[in-house]
Amino acid sequence: MRKNIFGKTAALVLIAGLLLSGSALPCLAASAEDHPESVVLRVCNWEEYIDLGDWDEEETIDLESGDILGENSLVEDFEEWYLETYGIEVTVEYSTFGTNEDLYNMLTLGDVYDIVCPSEYMFMKLMDEKFVVPLSDSFFDETDENNYYIRGLSPYIRSVFENHEINGEAWSKYAAGYMWGVTGIVYNPEVVSHEEASTWTILNDPTYRHQITIKDNVRDSYFAAVGALKHDLLTSEAFMADPSYNLHLEEEMNDVDPATIARVQDYLQDVKDNVYSFETDSGKADMITGKVVANYQWSGDAVYTMDQAEEDDYILNFAIPEESTNIYFDGWVMLKSGIGNDAKKQHAAEAFINFLSRPDNVVRNMYYIGYTSVIGGGEDGRVFEYLDWMYGAEEDDETAVEYPVGYFFSGDIEDEDYILTVPEEQLIRQLGAQYPSQEAIARSSIMVFFDAEKNEAINQMWINVRCFNIHDVPWWAWMITVILVGVVVFLFIKEKSRQKLYRS
Repeated sequence: MRKNIFGKTAALVLIAGLLLSGSALPCLAASAEDHPESVVLRVCNWEEYIDLGDWDEEETIDLESGDILGENSLVEDFEEWYLETYGIEVTVEYSTFGTNEDLYNMLTLGDVYDIVCPSEYMFMKLMDEKFVVPLSDSFFDETDENNYYIRGLSPYIRSVFENHEINGEAWSKYAAGYMWGVTGIVYNPEVVSHEEASTWTILNDPTYRHQITIKDNVRDSYFAAVGALKHDLLTSEAFMADPSYNLHLEEEMNDVDPATIARVQDYLQDVKDNVYSFETDSGKADMITGKVVANYQWSGDAVYTMDQAEEDDYILNFAIPEESTNIYFDGWVMLKSGIGNDAKKQHAAEAFINFLSRPDNVVRNMYYIGYTSVIGGGEDGRVFEYLDWMYGAEEDDETAVEYPVGYFFSGDIEDEDYILTVPEEQLIRQLGAQYPSQEAIARSSIMVFFDAEKNEAINQMWINVRCFNIHDVPWWAWMITVILVGVVVFLFIKEKSRQKLYRS
């Protein structure tokens, strides 16, 4: 970007005046061209959560608006784009983490990053503990053509980020969304019916003993257990017709009353006895190989699982539980320990978010990792065009149905510009997982960030479930325990009687 001599002179006079007055210069976050030196940006993201490039030519996404092909990694492409756009060299030091807890431990042990991408409950925790710095005002300037994030953010996602708060501050002040999705059940339709898979109670269904996997983390398992335990309430007509349904649904799904925690523990111990395993990543392979018939899964991994199975002509489907589904988000936040007050770093970090939010890069990421971007594209129609490219029905497909996704792209479910015509099977397969129906979204709930006391309580519950299961104790152990207790009681009574006799 170039400025005339008068503009540069005026800027220098302004800067000198502010320096003499001791004023800070937050506006420099949007004026990187005044800083020709290079910037090192330290990024930490989930494993396998960005397009690494090296696509074969046959993988080209040939949209009517133009071809999209990942030749280099998006990190490399960002470095080149930033230099071309702002005239500054940026070097990205890219690292990954495996779980939110891993990331938090890395930060508390002293690892330093400028920008990281945790899930919503973890960026809520980082907000609560004052780890993060707010996004700049210039980041939200919709007149800046390079601000792809705010110009293309889904109206639905934008509403979620603006209406959820921590300590009175909206998520959107500190976090920029990256990917989102829901939780549900991937299932083998030859064995499990869609109705059976559409409820969290399948996890404890003895019909599928040792044929189901569940997530090996406390939050996902807790959410599913609450859904199963409150099935009758959550699916009742009176509850669903309540004008404050969404508010009450979130309250019920985040119920951490001691009595509820105790019920969840009992339920999960039953589930532990019923499922094949608790897993973090192996459930995908177990489904693809047929080792299990149903798998509790995040929608992005569900898409990957269905894609891989389909390559072997093995059809798997995806069901969103009727009680409620956990809607989750991964989002970028900038850290005080890295960014601090460095305006150049903040500009580069925000530019990184914007570059990943450019519609062609959104398509590359979605195609590569299988998760759904928070970006609809705004006036740029390439994301919607990509969906039609991926899932659109052939003209002679007699099963074709209309599938509206306007709630995501424009904020209007009836928007005729955002209605896909797709094979009916896609409603319960990849498309239905990536872009759930309005009906499914209506029964979605965020699992909120819990304070230290509540976290301790549910974590202790989880330890009890994972480390000791009362249902695993064999009958003979109970018999021995009863006998030992009886002997102890008998000896105690006998000793008391002896002491009484001695005193008399």
